[in-house]
Amino acid sequence: MKNAPKKRILILGGGFAGLTAAMELEKKFGRDPSIEITLVNRNNFFLFTPMLHEVATSDLDLTTIVNPARKMLRRVRFLAGEVEQVDIEQQRVAVSHGFDHHHHALGYDYLVLGLGSVTNLYGIPGLREYALTMKTLGDAMRLRNHLIAHLEEAESDCCKVKPLLTFVVAGGGFAGVETVAGINDFVRGTLRSYPNLTEDMVRIVLVHAGPVILPELDKKLGAYAQRKLAGRKVEVRLNAKVKEFSGRRVRLSDGTTIDTNTLVWTAGTSPNPLLETIPCVKEHGRLLVTESLELQAWPGVWALGDCSAIPDRRRGGYHPPTAQHALRQGKIVAHNVIAAVRGTEQKQFDFSTIAQLAAIGRRTGVASILGINFSGFSAWWLWRTIYLSKLPRFEKKLRVAFDWTLDLIFSKDFAQFLDIRAPMVSRPEEADPPQQSKWQQPELHDTIRAVSRESNSFLTAVPHTDCQESTSQQS
Repeated sequence: MKNAPKKRILILGGGFAGLTAAMELEKKFGRDPSIEITLVNRNNFFLFTPMLHEVATSDLDLTTIVNPARKMLRRVRFLAGEVEQVDIEQQRVAVSHGFDHHHHALGYDYLVLGLGSVTNLYGIPGLREYALTMKTLGDAMRLRNHLIAHLEEAESDCCKVKPLLTFVVAGGGFAGVETVAGINDFVRGTLRSYPNLTEDMVRIVLVHAGPVILPELDKKLGAYAQRKLAGRKVEVRLNAKVKEFSGRRVRLSDGTTIDTNTLVWTAGTSPNPLLETIPCVKEHGRLLVTESLELQAWPGVWALGDCSAIPDRRRGGYHPPTAQHALRQGKIVAHNVIAAVRGTEQKQFDFSTIAQLAAIGRRTGVASILGINFSGFSAWWLWRTIYLSKLPRFEKKLRVAFDWTLDLIFSKDFAQFLDIRAPMVSRPEEADPPQQSKWQQPELHDTIRAVSRESNSFLTAVPHTDCQESTSQQS
């Protein structure tokens, strides 16, 4: 018995579904030496995506909504790497990681696929090159820095303000509405620190392809959200789609154009492209599974979360890819993996949406809970209460609650975080460097003037197309 091979359980993806499955399996098999559980994820943390827009708009610090996977999984082997290939016929997964991007082949006896989804740009010209997205923690930080950089640039006297202070968000679902509401609050709230900027210079636009925003909710709630956003000077463009973005101008399907440097794309996702290589039945790119979440014709392989199409036997169609569904799918898959190992009966997934909530800025929100609609402050309070309760680990709950409390007292922070190395020099070593008196050393402003004369002005070495005249021409 000592030489009996271990049962290997391999989980790909550390989102809501994959991480929940790993945590549930750890509870049952964590101390069992005959079972090896491995989780592979690109990042070494779990990202709580419902609060992502709050990081982008300075309501929360970026570390408060991420949890290190190794702190959540004490007895599960964790590998931070990229899944390159899934070979379910040979029961092997190719993974790459490390600075040199070297490869490993991981074998398994039981496989859980939670590879999630990716942003879909639908081949629209210019989006890949110029648009911002809201999918990852990096996306949120990039958007935050982008907003602050545009405020700083617009504050100078030499730039065209209009495209710098026009912000367009495409997509009127939960992500788009919460993002545009957060941007509106953040930009208008920080204007008091920029004496040359006024509210009438700011233009914020939400573009939505349908007749009402938040189509997942009741139309009355969507209409309420539209009225609130419009009352806060957000333009809502309905029945319109983005057709092109040049980096300076957005062209819409209704023929209109918007001069802007900023387009945030939240209008579409697609299943992970890696799923295309898996030989099984699919539904619009997602892996079609049974009601026990097992891949059809492939026993011992389960799929869950955004990458799976799960039949809804009550209402017909398929279950929506939401976080509340993913959490429960993770628990069902963990139970079914345990059942497969022990030879017991598996469970079927059966769940109905409990609540849908959206924050729309300035301590207001919309919510539908068990069929009952809420709007205004009560919906916003429910949004914060429910999502705070779902945030993993007490430490993070406490940090978020503390940040939210401080937000009631202090204004938003708009320090720009840039990945820039500190200035440095490289000079040959001298045995006895000559000593200069303080009277012989050049003053700093004299050195700057010399650099400016040699390079025609170090301040304008990279000219901005929005600038009307360079700093050297003004001086």
